[in-house]
Amino acid sequence: MSTLAEPVEVASGYRAGRTLPLRVELVRQLKRRRTLIMGGILAALPFVLLVAFAIGGEPGARNNQVTLLDTATASGANFAAVNLFVSAGFLLVIPVALFCGDTVASEASWSSLRYLLAAPVPRARLLWSKLVVGLGLSLAAMVLLPLVALAVGTAAYGWGPLEIPTGGALDPGTAAQRLVAVVAYVFVAQLVTAGLAFWLSTKTDAPLGAVGGAVGLTIVGNVLDAVTALGHWRDFLPAHWQFAWADAVQAHPEWSGMIQGTALSITYALVLFALAFRGFARKDIVS
Repeated sequence: MSTLAEPVEVASGYRAGRTLPLRVELVRQLKRRRTLIMGGILAALPFVLLVAFAIGGEPGARNNQVTLLDTATASGANFAAVNLFVSAGFLLVIPVALFCGDTVASEASWSSLRYLLAAPVPRARLLWSKLVVGLGLSLAAMVLLPLVALAVGTAAYGWGPLEIPTGGALDPGTAAQRLVAVVAYVFVAQLVTAGLAFWLSTKTDAPLGAVGGAVGLTIVGNVLDAVTALGHWRDFLPAHWQFAWADAVQAHPEWSGMIQGTALSITYALVLFALAFRGFARKDIVS
């Protein structure tokens, strides 16, 4: 009996790295109804706020304290910043959880996951393609909102400097650079939600369970951050740093909070992504 292992036959022309190309997965996800609906909701938010300010009047300071929301109608840049402020805590969590949590679980719910793996698409390749596309759509959602808000705000309130609640203003060029940094930070801060959703997506065949679980755990994090009795333990909660980007829209920006939030979010996200890949590699696929 030969002690040599039998060679594994591979079909001519087969390349594991060419299976499930990113462009194919991207087109599949873009054509889905939930992608179009989410894009429509995010694009509609600036118009909703515009109508709200038109009906209710311009926001004003309360208790002699001026907040970012009070400067919403000062310029298009202020209007864009306010849209990010009101949506970063919850609304932007939903597309991240949806695009990253629905991606693998939906294939399982359609009973198409095993057929993809039988194509054959390597498991790591399948997860990689779906994760990259999910994160890409999440980033696109976060870019879409401020872009539409900037266009709507500029048309309604004019192009001008970004007025700072504490006094002073940032010229349009500087304001644009700071808003780009804010969007980048908001995306990084949501990587924890993306990691939770993606990991849950590999553990369940119910897309709603993965998406809802990620949103629910994110809300729990926000609730815990509001418990001041936790003291310095809150520094280890990603939610504690989600609005650290407000320090970037100051005359003299402070980056320490954003740096700490970025490091924490990336650390948690890498652990969750690793758990997803490790668990899926050993999972019995029956659907």
